[in-house]
Amino acid sequence: MADNIARVFAAAIAADPARPLLTWYDDATGERTELSGATLANWVAKTANLLVDELALSPGDPAGVLLPPHWQTAAVLLGCWSAGLTLRDGPGDVDVLFAAADRVAEADAWPAGDRYALALAPFAAPLREVPAGFSDYVVEVRTQGDHFTPSPQGGPTDAALLADADARATALGISPGDRLLIDATTHPDPRDWLLAPLLRHATIVLTANSDPARLPSRTTTEQITHTLP
Repeated sequence: MADNIARVFAAAIAADPARPLLTWYDDATGERTELSGATLANWVAKTANLLVDELALSPGDPAGVLLPPHWQTAAVLLGCWSAGLTLRDGPGDVDVLFAAADRVAEADAWPAGDRYALALAPFAAPLREVPAGFSDYVVEVRTQGDHFTPSPQGGPTDAALLADADARATALGISPGDRLLIDATTHPDPRDWLLAPLLRHATIVLTANSDPARLPSRTTTEQITHTLP
């Protein structure tokens, strides 16, 4: 059983970095964003470089993430894990905080040295107005380096997270190589929508505000092999 999330991610994309790894739909806005493994890895590397080179964080340092399932959330989470950070499960002191623009009011419960807000807008558009005390994640991350060498030992919580994700992959019926349709509302836990698929080398079609009328055609178009219950 793997105990390093960065290695799991690298293994999941190694066979074909150009294939679609994570496809994002928001039926409320009509957005569709498709990321290959290579493209997501670039965002992950930039995020990890932001954390390590810009903020001088080290493996084990605590981070907070107030983000819903989203392709940018995948980049943030995998970037944090690549840097070996520990993600807190609840409010408390952290060295860095990432928050969706509509959740910045919760930041007072997460005292942080550095805080980044995300618009989670189509085409990774920046925030129209950056909240006081925050920096804009997509603006800051784009200036970072494109390559990052993860901490070889991983983070202190990697093994437990991957053990949970492996159990969830089995419970959810995820098979190696599946193309998964995942409702972000039903499966908000990243162990379900991100880590479990990566462990099985499955690809992800993640949907928000899902319109049931669109699901049959989406299942065909995206060549879905399994819909998470």
